[in-house]
Amino acid sequence: MSTESRKTKAVYVISVAAELSGMHPQTLRIYEQRGLVRPARTQGGSRRYSERDLEILRRISELAEQGMNLEGIKRVMRLEDENAKLRAELDAAREQLDRVHTEAERRQRRDLVPLRQAVAIFGERTRFPTAD
Repeated sequence: MSTESRKTKAVYVISVAAELSGMHPQTLRIYEQRGLVRPARTQGGSRRYSERDLEILRRISELAEQGMNLEGIKRVMRLEDENAKLRAELDAAREQLDRVHTEAERRQRRDLVPLRQAVAIFGERTRFPTAD
């Protein structure tokens, strides 16, 4: 299982998630109602939290400790997500540019034809070998 799939696999019940995040279960329910975290649901409707959800809860806690209200926290987290997506797009564009640049250099080198050069000094006679 990849690291990313482990982070997104919802395995923690609300009581465990609350303990791991240092919050009360009711606080987690409030955060879900406000759209700050979206735990998965079992077929029976029970909440299941992933490692990624726990990271989000910890980030909410950090922002709240700085004095931010829930609406402010929601906006900051939305901007952080958008920023991360834009950075990923920029990295992908840079990689593509590097590939295009490398390919152009490779094609340019392939198009070059070697030229045999001879040194000639102006004003001197050049002797050519003769067949005797």
